[in-house]
Amino acid sequence: MLLLIPLIIDDSYAQIKSGGFGQSPFEREFGDVKFLEGYFGTFNNKIEIDPGDDNVPFTVVFANVGTQDITGIKGQLSLPVGFSSADGPGSLITANSDSNSLAGDTFYMTFNVNIDKNIQIKQYPGTVKVDYSRIRESGVRTSFSEFTFKVTGDSIINVKALDPFLTSLKSNNVVIEITNDGTAPLSSVDIVATNTQTELASTSSSTTNVENVVILESNWDVGNINPKSSRYLTATVYVPGNLQQDTLRIPLSIQFYNAHGDLQTISKIVDFYIKGLIELNMYDVGVIELSNTQMVVGEIINEGNENAVFSFVTIEPKGDSNIKTKTQFIDEIEIDSPVPFNIPLEFDGEPRYGEHNIKLTVRYKDSVRDEILYTHDATIFVKEPEKVQSDNSFMFIIPLIVAAIIGLYVIRRRKKSKIQTS
Repeated sequence: MLLLIPLIIDDSYAQIKSGGFGQSPFEREFGDVKFLEGYFGTFNNKIEIDPGDDNVPFTVVFANVGTQDITGIKGQLSLPVGFSSADGPGSLITANSDSNSLAGDTFYMTFNVNIDKNIQIKQYPGTVKVDYSRIRESGVRTSFSEFTFKVTGDSIINVKALDPFLTSLKSNNVVIEITNDGTAPLSSVDIVATNTQTELASTSSSTTNVENVVILESNWDVGNINPKSSRYLTATVYVPGNLQQDTLRIPLSIQFYNAHGDLQTISKIVDFYIKGLIELNMYDVGVIELSNTQMVVGEIINEGNENAVFSFVTIEPKGDSNIKTKTQFIDEIEIDSPVPFNIPLEFDGEPRYGEHNIKLTVRYKDSVRDEILYTHDATIFVKEPEKVQSDNSFMFIIPLIVAAIIGLYVIRRRKKSKIQTS
């Protein structure tokens, strides 16, 4: 039976029709057109795209490798499920070339594509069909090319200062956060602070006031920044006193390689508000007696260039001191002008005389109404008040005077009564 089967059954053959998995939906023939590259973007500008983007340009680049010029170039694009024509569902993704292509030259076609929001960021296969005609030849030739393309995701760069306030008349340690809020990675990120004093030597004008400050670092090699992540750069900035209550704008030039591997350069600006300097010192802390009350006194000096407002001074005990905590309002502490304070001394329990360790705290607000504390530790000496000595002799004289007055009165009464009797 096994020997008879080949004589009864004919040979069978199979062929994958158009639309099969991994196959082109178009008929294939050889031609004079060679596929070079397919990507999202225009001919001279690749772009990053995200799932859900609509009417996105998709460019396919070809080379005319034949010996003759070609004309009448038309293209049709076949992409996987999730990619559709910008003309609407069910429409063909087509494009025309605007000009002829010389022999040995390149040409391109740009298609408009909608991307479904459920598409993943990865590489996909595609097929392109090109119809064209040779110069001085009748008929239409067709070329088919399979290729791969990538949904790259989109990189979004944001910069901000972790602390947007600088203080004049001092060096400030600045931390700037570089964040990639997009879905595509950034590679080899390099950042330069532009329009600085060094750069102004070769430029005629400034776009910001950054040339008025001193930035010790102006170039940072950040490296790679993954999607939804951040990197940080630090700098030391000295701000002169004349920029008090001004806004400092530091322009940054950011270079990086995008998901296509192309070098990109963008500009960002980091803004800072410059506060004045409030630098307090306390002098001549001691104890004086005023109207039979001992008081803690001292002077506060502001050696900065901005007034402190809404100021309070608080005295607190330290160690085994039993001085009560008390607060005095002293209002504004002006620059270069001593502000005195005097706080009456009170005790928890019996007064203890001698040395006391205390902490003096000045609470105030600056120009942006941030509350700041300045503390000063001191040792004061509380004197025991002098005892008032009573005059005991005077206490004895008073009864004697009263007794003498009473005696004189009695004697006069007796004399008067005797005279009346006689």
